[in-house]
Amino acid sequence: MQIPAKRLANLAQTIFQRGGADQATAGQVAEKLIEANLLGHDSHGVGMVPAYVLGLHEDQLKPQNQLTVERDHGAFLLVNGNAGFGQVNAKAAMELAIQRAKEQGVAVLGLKNSYHIGRVGAWAEMGAAAGFISIHYVNVLSRTSAVAPYGGSDSRFSTNPYCTAIPVSEGDDPIVLDMATSRVAVGKVRVAHNKGEKMMPDALIDSEGNPTTDPGVMYSEPKGALRSMGLHKGYGLAVVCEALAGAFTGGGMFGSDGVPQGRIINNMLAVLIDPDAFGERAAFDAEVKEFTAWVKASPPASGVDEVMVPGEPERKSKIVRLANGVPIDDTTFEDLLAAGETVGLDRGEAMRIIGN
Repeated sequence: MQIPAKRLANLAQTIFQRGGADQATAGQVAEKLIEANLLGHDSHGVGMVPAYVLGLHEDQLKPQNQLTVERDHGAFLLVNGNAGFGQVNAKAAMELAIQRAKEQGVAVLGLKNSYHIGRVGAWAEMGAAAGFISIHYVNVLSRTSAVAPYGGSDSRFSTNPYCTAIPVSEGDDPIVLDMATSRVAVGKVRVAHNKGEKMMPDALIDSEGNPTTDPGVMYSEPKGALRSMGLHKGYGLAVVCEALAGAFTGGGMFGSDGVPQGRIINNMLAVLIDPDAFGERAAFDAEVKEFTAWVKASPPASGVDEVMVPGEPERKSKIVRLANGVPIDDTTFEDLLAAGETVGLDRGEAMRIIGN
């Protein structure tokens, strides 16, 4: 089904409010989840609502908790999300980092112990919109690991996203590279599983370490695992994300210690850099613009409409989905309704919210 973005956001907001979040918090979280859907990242969209509701029920997600500053030293800021909603934490943390970067020319932000911060690109885009190069390393502490190390046959860590947004000339869209270090995000496996579709080759292994296209291996015991993006290269970057986001911030790295059900904690190291720090902003803007045009002028390969730069596919998706609605498969929709019921939102009211 295709659901208008605003109605879908209203449904998510209502569920979070029934779960104990205040109106402003619920609205902010819902807005960022639907934004991910609009940009084509359904893995980080409204399909996360049931996981968040489980976090609320298990008291792992603390809806009223606010960000606190633990260390403040020049260009360096360390903040604690106190297991509050990640979309609220990350926005507040980036506001602090942007202000510090304006003062210092650079800011190094450590955000630890935040509930799931959603699409990391949102926070990099926030930095770029303020005029900064915005670099982000993230790790994930959840109940189970999801990604196998290169050469391994079982999961040992999570999808550990990496993201960089680069501002360009005024009026132009930024370049935004936002990616899991696994072949795909866990949420994309969830989406495929819910739709009854197969995964692409080389994305998954089963519980015996054999390649498979069946997303169900991530939802049955013994579990399979995701593979790293780019073989040993993605694996290496995942290790870097784990160390910088987890160990450097003090938020912790993935290990054998048990994590409670319903817990999805993100730690993030963000580095914001003023592109004019060396007095070369005009040249920087001109070079990036010229290079972008040069790359996009490459004749498209067979079956490809046009060459795009990072961030462009998401912006095109947003135009289409704002016009046509957000596609939601039946399983995801049923999970949404069921999550709403656990916080006292009956199905009739939920259907009225989305206009059905």
